[in-house]
Amino acid sequence: MTDPIQALLDEHAELQTRLADPAVHADPLLAKRLNRRYAELNKVVAAHTELQRLRDDREAAQELAGEDPEFAREAEVLEPQIEVARERLRVLLIPRDPDDARDAILEIKAGEGGAESALFAGDLLRMYLRFAESQGWRTEVLGETPADLGGYKDVQIAVKGRGDDPAEGVWAHLKYEGGVHRVQRVPATESQGRIHTSAAGVLVFPEVEAPEEIEIQGNDLKIDVYRSSGPGGQSVNTTDSAVRITHLPTGIVVAMQNEKSQLQNKEAAMRVLRARLLAHQAEEQAAEASAARRSQVRTVDRSERIRTYNYPENRVADHRTGYKAYNLDQVMDGALGPVVTSAIELDERERLAALGQRDGQ
Repeated sequence: MTDPIQALLDEHAELQTRLADPAVHADPLLAKRLNRRYAELNKVVAAHTELQRLRDDREAAQELAGEDPEFAREAEVLEPQIEVARERLRVLLIPRDPDDARDAILEIKAGEGGAESALFAGDLLRMYLRFAESQGWRTEVLGETPADLGGYKDVQIAVKGRGDDPAEGVWAHLKYEGGVHRVQRVPATESQGRIHTSAAGVLVFPEVEAPEEIEIQGNDLKIDVYRSSGPGGQSVNTTDSAVRITHLPTGIVVAMQNEKSQLQNKEAAMRVLRARLLAHQAEEQAAEASAARRSQVRTVDRSERIRTYNYPENRVADHRTGYKAYNLDQVMDGALGPVVTSAIELDERERLAALGQRDGQ
């Protein structure tokens, strides 16, 4: 048993004791964080226990092999099982993104392509809502700006998970969706049947769990209020309920007009602003340690074209992972799991390789 594994086993035992203390649950945020770490370490403990069991079985079989050849064959059979168990434990020991268990805020913005891009943004929204539903996640539309001919100029949704295991977290899955999504199809407005290419941008941020996580000074904010507008720019109410918040130190701007209440729009805007600031801090930290966190830098790169949706061929292709499938109709209906899994597995391989290089130094 290596020292790092023993340290994790000790941490697991300590967390078990702490979570049994009613005082811990008086602080819901602390209890949530401890439960998440405990759920993560449960997998390490289970994998380690299984590896030890297989090793013990092999040792017993080897001891009895001199008396009965069947035990020698059993020891041989156990060898590949031990290797699989060892690799599984090794993967679980790779340090996770500390934000994996967080919920997420996802933004979709129409890009090049005019009305077709806005329609595609609407299709992407439906895809993510269906995917979230299939995962048992809850979604909430925080803000939206409809386009004149359908779809959205931009839309923001909050996605909430249902468990404590970081590997099953919303951010652990959706963080790979940030980037430029390209669509190739015949637009509804195209009379000649020609295929057009347009794009929409997707931005994903881990959601802040408590306002005190992100320190925001009141004098760092510029808050403007104005009347909400709908498609074509027409006013949709007679009060200044829409809110635009500018974070002066970073230049981040968030505007919300979905609710009729100015207070509700301000709360939604602050929620998105906190998430963006959290992501901004992560980007700064990643830039300072780019070699160590190369895969995480990739996940927050908003300018990268990550995926193409080709309707004539019913094909979806992820340009980062090499994933390609001819079931675009199913993907757009929410069957996004295999595409996301390809990104998760690529990230695991890269982190495993980085861990091997570090251990070899």
